[in-house]
Amino acid sequence: MKLVVTVVGKDRVGIIAMVTKILADNNVNILSINQNIMDGFFNMLLIAEISESKMSLTELQKALKDEGEKINVEIKAQHEDIFNVMHRI
Repeated sequence: MKLVVTVVGKDRVGIIAMVTKILADNNVNILSINQNIMDGFFNMLLIAEISESKMSLTELQKALKDEGEKINVEIKAQHEDIFNVMHRI
């Protein structure tokens, strides 16, 4: 199952490291990362495979959200199917 992670917030050191550490620690394989910084704001879209994860989707969502709140960035993690339905034009 694929996971789509979005991160948005004021740029600072360590955002990518924090997100990828949580994923790596839970056996989540990162397939793709796209990030940019515009006028001091950080934006990232990450796609990962979570079939071998030690955590459930709900647990991963909470862990990412909670860590994001600590550094004042918004992190959302969604099942790929949900993300696709929400972003259909």
